Amino acid sequence: MKPTRILFVCTGNICRSPTAEGVMRARLEEAGLHTQVEVDSAGTHSYHIGKAPDPRTQRTAQKRGYDLSPLRARKVTQEDFTHFDHVLAMDSGHLHLLRDLCPPEHHHKLALFIHRDVPDPYYGGAEDFEQVLDMAESGANIWIARLTQLKR
Repeated sequence: MKPTRILFVCTGNICRSPTAEGVMRARLEEAGLHTQVEVDSAGTHSYHIGKAPDPRTQRTAQKRGYDLSPLRARKVTQEDFTHFDHVLAMDSGHLHLLRDLCPPEHHHKLALFIHRDVPDPYYGGAEDFEQVLDMAESGANIWIARLTQLKR
């Protein structure tokens, strides 16, 4: 059976989307779904291609047991809209941009990660990175529940 493929998207792929990817990978492992679901992340812009997640993102995630260090930023490609089953935007601005980039036949794959905006912590403090991680954990739990039902 083909795995379900999920792509998380933010601006530069160094804060929000790699956090969501890392949390989701861990939760999939815990739920025993890691062989049935593939996850990745990307950015809408090419500011940080090839770079690791922001050090503040990595520190915040590491405190809760998530290792984001292997991840590297990349930009969304046209192939992503074909390859992934779900393309999840971190905020409504990303969702609008993805709708512009995405071929119409794949618009059904686009959605917000948690049905509300995940705020960009880049210019904020430690509490902003904690908030993103809280939201990523909550969103991952919701998606794990959905995926568990779909895989039955």
